[in-house]
Amino acid sequence: MTDSLPENDSPEPKPERRPKKPSRQQVYTLLIEVGRKKGDGLPKGATGAGILCFASGVDEAEAVRETVAILKEADLAPLDVTGYGTLAEREKLGDEIDDEERALMQRALDENSVIVVQMTPFFGDERKTR
Repeated sequence: MTDSLPENDSPEPKPERRPKKPSRQQVYTLLIEVGRKKGDGLPKGATGAGILCFASGVDEAEAVRETVAILKEADLAPLDVTGYGTLAEREKLGDEIDDEERALMQRALDENSVIVVQMTPFFGDERKTR
């Protein structure tokens, strides 16, 4: 016995798939200065920290907003954000970017995420002398 559809019940045609639009996301290098907050996990005696991140976003403002929101969720207290631009902008300025940094930037892009690259605690008045 063969399964066949009645003549007037033909299967519906599959909708055409549109090609995926290229992502407008870019990865931005951000340096976030954080202050102290109860439960922040910073070392005893630290007055805050500098956190270097690679963050994806359609523009730098979005990357900053997402990064600040994530740091707040982690019980950190963001005080100031300095943006250093995209990979292309940094290269144009002559920044040397090693393979490890490039890999982390690509990961941030692939995962549409924020990657914390480095966290440096500040002790005493270090923040004021920079």
